[in-house]
Amino acid sequence: MPLPRAATGATGAPGSNSMSRIVITTLNARYIHTAFGLRYLYANLGDLQGGATLLEFSIRQKAAEIVEQLLRLQPEIIGFGVYIWNVAEIGQVVGMLKQVAPQVVVVLGGPEVSYPPDLPDMVGLCDYIITGQGEISFPLLCRQIQAGSRPVEKVIAGETAQLTALASPYPYYDETDIRQRIVYVEASRGCPFKCEFCLSALDLTARPFELQAFLRQMADLYRRGARNFKFIDRTFNLKVDASVAILEFFLDRLGDGLYLHFEVIPDNLPDRLKQIIMQFPPGVLQFEIGVQSFDPVVQQRINRRQDNDKTVANLDWLRTYTHTHIHADLIVGLPGDTLEGFGDSFDKLIVLKPQEIQVGILKRLRGAPINQHTDAYRMRYDPNPPYAILCNRDIDFNQMQRLNRFARFWDLIGNSGRFTATLPLILAGKPFQRFMQLSDALYERAGSTWQIGLKRLFELVYLALTEALGESETASRAALFLDYQRCGEKGSLILGNAGGASVKRGIANRRQLQGLSGYDLT
Repeated sequence: MPLPRAATGATGAPGSNSMSRIVITTLNARYIHTAFGLRYLYANLGDLQGGATLLEFSIRQKAAEIVEQLLRLQPEIIGFGVYIWNVAEIGQVVGMLKQVAPQVVVVLGGPEVSYPPDLPDMVGLCDYIITGQGEISFPLLCRQIQAGSRPVEKVIAGETAQLTALASPYPYYDETDIRQRIVYVEASRGCPFKCEFCLSALDLTARPFELQAFLRQMADLYRRGARNFKFIDRTFNLKVDASVAILEFFLDRLGDGLYLHFEVIPDNLPDRLKQIIMQFPPGVLQFEIGVQSFDPVVQQRINRRQDNDKTVANLDWLRTYTHTHIHADLIVGLPGDTLEGFGDSFDKLIVLKPQEIQVGILKRLRGAPINQHTDAYRMRYDPNPPYAILCNRDIDFNQMQRLNRFARFWDLIGNSGRFTATLPLILAGKPFQRFMQLSDALYERAGSTWQIGLKRLFELVYLALTEALGESETASRAALFLDYQRCGEKGSLILGNAGGASVKRGIANRRQLQGLSGYDLT
C-alpha cells in the first residue's frame, strides 16, 4: 500500500511496509511527475519483489527527512535513479546515508551515471553503479549481494533486455498516480537518428513493443481511470502503421478529459497520419516537435537530418487544419550557431504560430556525442547541474546571459497564454530582435527574471513596449488591459498615467486593436 502522502511526502508502490530488504527510489523534479524507470525495475524484480519497496520523493524535500524515511524500512540495498535534475540532491542524500548507515549497499543507475569515466563526484560515495538499462542487471546484483557473493567491480554494464521479456510497469501506477499525476507510457524504445545533443543518438535503432499487447495495457490504464498519457517515445511517428493504430485506439475513447502527449518527427506526416490527426477535437493532442535549428550548416554539424521545407509545411498544416497543440523546441548554444543564427530560426518558427516555443538552453549531457565539439567550438558549461552552456566560440557569456533571460521572459509572456493581444505588438516586424529588446528592458527595470508578480509584469511590459519598442501608449494600454481582464486578475491595473478605469477603455478599443495587430482577439 502507498505510504501516507500527507505524513511523509513520499509515494510508494505496492510492497511498501515496515521493513524492506530492497528499496528503489528517486527524487522527482515535481510531485506531478512519476518515476517510470523505477516502475520497470520494480515490475522485473521477480521473486525479490515481495521484499522490495518503491519510494518517490521530491527534490524540494530535505535530505535528512528522505534518509529518515528510507532507513525506517531497514533496507539492505537502496537503488537510486540519478538524472540531471536530481544528481545534486541525491548526492546529499547518499552522503548523509553513508554517514549514519554505512552498512546499507547503495546502487546508482540512470543516465547521469551511465557513461564512465564521465561521472559526477557523488559516485565515490556509492557501492555500485549500473550503466544503461537495469531491468536484468539490478535484480541479479541484488541476488548476488544477498547471497554474500558481491561483485568486485564497482561499475556494472547493464544488460539490454528483449522487450518481449519485460514485465509491464503499468500495474504499478496506483490510484493516486492515475488521478493526480502524469502517466508515462512507451510504445517503443530508442531512436534511429543521431542528433548529437541527445543521448538517444547512442541507440542503434528504435525497438517497438508488441503493438496489441501495448494497446491492451493502455486499455487497462484507461479502464482504471487514466486520462493523461505522456508518450516518451523519441519518434512516435517513425512507424506510421503503429502511430495510426495508437491514435485510432484513443480516438475511440474520446471525452472525459483525455489528453495525449507525443514527441513527433517534424518532417514525417504522411497523409494517413494527417487524416486521423484531423479527427481529434481541441484539447486532446499535444505534439512536442523538436525543430532545434533551421540552419542547415548547424544541423549537419550535429548530425541532425531534417528536411526544413517539409518541417515548415507540416507545422503550417497542423496549425491550419487541426486542433493539435504544438510545443516546438529550439536550442540555444549549438556548436557554430550565433546570436543572429538563432534569431533567424526563432523568426522562422514564429511565422508558423506554434502555441508554444520552448527556448531551451543547451545542456552538457554526459555521454552525448555533442561533447566532441567542446574544444573546437570552445563550449563552456556550468560545472553544476543541469550543466547549462555558459558561452562558446560564437556566443560570449554576456550574450548567453541575455539569451537565458530571453528564454525566461518568453515563457512568462510568449508561452503563458496571458498576453495574446499584446504579443503581436511586441513581435511586429522583427520578432527576435524586438523580443530581445523587450527582454533587455524588462531585466533592466526588474533586476531579475524571477519572483515578478503578474500585475507587476503587466506594468513592466507596458513600460518596455512604450519606451524600448516605441509603441503607442494607446495601443499598448488597449492590448494590456484586454489581456489583464482575460487573466481574471483582481484590482486595478495602472499603466503610465492611466488608472484602473482604463480597463473599460481597453475593451472598447478591441476593434481598433484587431486592426493594429491583424489578430482575431475574440
